[in-house]
Amino acid sequence: MAEQAFDVVVIGGGPGGYVCAIKAAQLGLSVACIEKRGALGGTCLNVGCIPSKALLASSEKFEEAGHHLAVHGIKVGGVALDLKAMLARKDKVVGDLTKGIEFLFKKNKVTYLKGAGTLLGGGKVQVGGEANQTVSARNIVIATGSDSTPLPGLTVDEKKIVTSTGALALEKVPEHMVVIGGGVIGLELGSVWRRLGSKVTVIEFLDRIVPTMDGEIGAMFQKVLAKQGMEFRLGTKVTGAKAKGARTELTVEPAKGGAAETVIADVVLVSIGRRPYVEGLGLDKAGVKLDEKGRIATDGHFATGVPGIYAIGDVIAGPMLAHKAEEEGVALAEILAGQKGHVNYETCPSIVYTQPELASVGKTEEELKAAGIAYKVGKFPFMANSRAKAAGDTDGSVKLLADARTDRLLGAHILGPGAGTLIHECSMAMEFQASAEDVARAFHGHPTHNEAIKEAALAIGSKPIHM
Repeated sequence: MAEQAFDVVVIGGGPGGYVCAIKAAQLGLSVACIEKRGALGGTCLNVGCIPSKALLASSEKFEEAGHHLAVHGIKVGGVALDLKAMLARKDKVVGDLTKGIEFLFKKNKVTYLKGAGTLLGGGKVQVGGEANQTVSARNIVIATGSDSTPLPGLTVDEKKIVTSTGALALEKVPEHMVVIGGGVIGLELGSVWRRLGSKVTVIEFLDRIVPTMDGEIGAMFQKVLAKQGMEFRLGTKVTGAKAKGARTELTVEPAKGGAAETVIADVVLVSIGRRPYVEGLGLDKAGVKLDEKGRIATDGHFATGVPGIYAIGDVIAGPMLAHKAEEEGVALAEILAGQKGHVNYETCPSIVYTQPELASVGKTEEELKAAGIAYKVGKFPFMANSRAKAAGDTDGSVKLLADARTDRLLGAHILGPGAGTLIHECSMAMEFQASAEDVARAFHGHPTHNEAIKEAALAIGSKPIHM
């Protein structure tokens, strides 16, 4: 087969890679996207964000039907779990969306190459697998994402000791699930299986969960999850594991030192973070350097030290978030087309899709204190929000942080119903450098959950109306 030449070749078909490919094609460039999985969408769509959100939605409906409808005057009897059907629905959602990306590739004339991509140097990439060919490009974009960080002493089999991949496909509800790591992935999947009937214990090395979030809101979040039945062992580390019949015996001890003890689990979910996926790319041969954390080193415009080779998403510095990768993909495509692509990381939101949801954008109170920035705080609980009260969904609060001198909104932290949607009002306000007063004076429809944001903004300037 004759070697194909493109303006842009993207290695990786996840959120960053496929978005970059589509945008570059829309801007008139000839583009190929290489993906070895055989299904587009990356970890996010296939074994991450999307399937977990499908199970979160299904498990919420199951719990609501079994425990929360009576208060609304709806009597339901004989609620039963059909786990096989629930998982099949999740798989269908994934399949439909994957096919949707393939359709978008065809629509935008992006060449889809199935196989692993390896840099050969000189602007060439070897594609294995089904494609089995060499392609060349003026610009190569590495967007291979990340994979689960292993924990020494634990061997993942995706049956008894699992990553998020195995936790999305368990054949039965475990009696006891131990989640190692109190971050986003562990809490989301832990909450799924808790609703479906598991006892869930979260073991976290640090003395708090969601450590990158605002401390006050994070503590509130832990209390809400504990009220729902999730158990927490903070300041604790797992030092080993061994099979005990059909179960797993974990050895744990205090993070700061102390006596060891054992914890027995049916399923252990290892969710201590993710690491850049750079194996097998031929980076050394191409001269691409890594930083001290194993990420591809890039400048402010996503360029590596090798002319014509770029990187975006989880393989470079910054939060490992699908929407962060997408924005970088768009910005880089614009740069490659001769435009001025840019990403404002200060307004990148982070969301935990539990029930209630937890969402954050901008600076935390701890970060502002550490930077010596004088700030003002405004808070408003959903207990005092009429829409939340009417729906019977009142856990949580809105917390806004503004510059003490200029009143510019610096951070927003929301625990409550629909927080993952509400946070974008704050992200947009911060994008346009709005003040807390701007947010407070803007119309907010009544009755809506968004009114809690308005009230929190009012609390910064003077006092909220409804509290």
